[in-house]
Amino acid sequence: MTTISLADHLRALPDDELTALIRLRPDLVIPPPSDFSALAHRAQSRVAVARALDAIDQFTLEILDALRYTRVGHGSSAESVLALTAQSGVDAVRVRAAIDRLRTFAVVYGPDPALRIVGAVDEVCSPFPAGLGRPAEELDPVAGALVADAAGLRRTLLAASPAARAVLDRLAAGPPVGTVAATALLPDSDSPVRWLVERHLLVPVGRDAVELPVEVALLLRREAGPLGQLHPEPPQLQTSQRDPAQLDRAGAGQVLELVRNAETLIETIGQEPPAVLRSGGLGIRELRRYAKTVGVDEQQAALLVEIVTAAGLIGEEIIDNKRVESVFLPTVAYDAWRAFGIAARWHRLAVAWLTMTRAPALVGQRDDRDRPLNALAPELSRPGAPAQRKSALRVLADLAPGQTAVPAGVVETLAWRTPRRINRATSAAIEASLAEAAFVGLTGFGGLTGYGRLLLAELAAEAPDPEDPLGIGSPEGYALSGSASLLDTLLPAPVDHVLLQADLSAIVPGPPEPTLAGELELLGLQESASVYRITADTIRRSLDAGYSAADLHALLARRSRTPVPQTLTYLIDDVARRHGGMRIGSANSYVRSDDESMIAEVLADRRLQTLGLRRLAPTVLACRHTPARLLEALREAGYPPVQEDSTGAAVLSRPKQRRGAPRPSWASRGVEDPTAAVRLSGPRLAGVIEQIRRGDAAARVARRAPVTVRANGASGASHTEALEVLQQALRDKTRVWVGYVDAHGATASRLVRPVSMGSGYLRAEDERTEMLHTFALHRITGAVPESES
Repeated sequence: MTTISLADHLRALPDDELTALIRLRPDLVIPPPSDFSALAHRAQSRVAVARALDAIDQFTLEILDALRYTRVGHGSSAESVLALTAQSGVDAVRVRAAIDRLRTFAVVYGPDPALRIVGAVDEVCSPFPAGLGRPAEELDPVAGALVADAAGLRRTLLAASPAARAVLDRLAAGPPVGTVAATALLPDSDSPVRWLVERHLLVPVGRDAVELPVEVALLLRREAGPLGQLHPEPPQLQTSQRDPAQLDRAGAGQVLELVRNAETLIETIGQEPPAVLRSGGLGIRELRRYAKTVGVDEQQAALLVEIVTAAGLIGEEIIDNKRVESVFLPTVAYDAWRAFGIAARWHRLAVAWLTMTRAPALVGQRDDRDRPLNALAPELSRPGAPAQRKSALRVLADLAPGQTAVPAGVVETLAWRTPRRINRATSAAIEASLAEAAFVGLTGFGGLTGYGRLLLAELAAEAPDPEDPLGIGSPEGYALSGSASLLDTLLPAPVDHVLLQADLSAIVPGPPEPTLAGELELLGLQESASVYRITADTIRRSLDAGYSAADLHALLARRSRTPVPQTLTYLIDDVARRHGGMRIGSANSYVRSDDESMIAEVLADRRLQTLGLRRLAPTVLACRHTPARLLEALREAGYPPVQEDSTGAAVLSRPKQRRGAPRPSWASRGVEDPTAAVRLSGPRLAGVIEQIRRGDAAARVARRAPVTVRANGASGASHTEALEVLQQALRDKTRVWVGYVDAHGATASRLVRPVSMGSGYLRAEDERTEMLHTFALHRITGAVPESES
């Protein structure tokens, strides 16, 4: 049977199969190849094949090994693989399905009798297909003679000690090569390896390695079959059943905690911005302080810092251009985020966690230079982190609603689905991702929540909503997505009232609406998620922000569902009566009051002697310090001053909040996988395939062009003769081969139908692409009618 190349195979595929290939391997069209030859070359490259095999399950890889093992020359066959797998008791239908999957990935191509494996597979896979070594005759003639005697080989194996048999069984399972200590092969050594080497069951290959001949391995595998133990089914995942509503309630409770903790963290950072380390991260001391303030451990605090930064709520601001010093600050996006409902706020944080290329679980560990890894440090960037999180959650999503699983079971399932991606480090990362998912509120009791399932489906969607192509219905547009809408029904409704207590505390019986939250932030001191404490300082803070005593009384009466305590009414009136009784300004600054006795008391106060106060009038004192310093000193001394401007009006003292610029997306910093953020829609795929087919047709046409046209002007018809051919083709309306030199000096040819010629240019139509081309006549090197080509 005639063999074909991979380019010919791809060229013959229908569009739907090409679409399936590109969906599985989008890196093949980034950027789009010029033709099928370029596509085939890219599909057979080492990196592309390794990436394709990384997405294939364990059983399919075992069938690929079977194809490699049964390969004769450059090809194998499905029948030879079926014959091998039948000895292992595997259903032929599953084997054919695995071969078809390899075809879908373009790792294997061709009909069943003549299957071909792309060359780079041998470069990225083990050199020992199915874990089997080389023939004994190839390794050592004496070992070849031993395996030729079947009865003698069995007797030698039966004479092996348990320790020696354990070595053989280990190598028979694959790979067949093992390393040994040099002393183990010395004549006076009693190691089992030396015994096996002396009896030619193992053959030394190099100074410290031995290899098991394939004939010995096949004899040891006689019960499992030549291919060894195959795994057509994933491991059984141990699950437990719960009420799905129970998982949703647990997740919703964690959502409330996440949003509250994120807001507390960002407010704390805004009050005292931490410096950005020279390495680009957040200091360990600051992280510990934030963990204590928020009420979480350091690992959770690091995760929270990474999430709010990835969500664009924390950014950086340069405070010293010369020394390049920066601080972390809340961004302008944080102010908009606070105006969202809780479900929309959570949606932004959850999407940021799912898509960020960061590994917060590594915070606190040591790098290669034994230095601790800090939160927000560049060293925490891991391009594969989003794929790991989504793959772990997809295992839970494949379970029935309400089913839960332990992290170890999820790792075992992923080790079957994508074995090339799982090792000790990635196993730990997957378990950490599941713990982070619980912290974010996507899971509850080890099971995926209902809104978590919707969020995964939204992120995997092929294209934007046709009714909302611009995404204005996103949480950033103050509308809720499907997952956020479902979560919103599980959360308690925002409340617009409080319950005032006799101890001057205000209890919020639910998440406060944004307006109430702003009022409570000003009027009270938050002690817990639902308790605010009203004190004289918080009342003065409200008065400084522009409220009057009447405003505060009206606010409390409107917001409280319980009677306003009389002690609180008296406290507000008392603070308001003294508030503003003294005013300061700049002389550098001054103090004035209508109460002369108060001015005299301030002037005589020994605690204020360092201010250097000087009486300008019976009701005015001047000071050499700034108004801010004077205001602070008087308040520390127990006086109730208020700052005023040049017109005598009170200055509202609510400070303007500093905001920083969001950090650049970590996904744009050295991402190794160029397809990590690629989402190819149906129309885009169709356009890419059409572009490849047109380019391939053009390349094939160019290869068929006459030599006289493809060559430069040194041979073939002269320029004058070429113009005559073009004029005749224009009159006869026939097609003609045109050779020309492009703007880069390269020669090319094209089959066109002339439309017009004049003013130094030829305008001709390419019927294949239905495009009109313009050629400068002085660049045309030759022309040949199609009938003569």
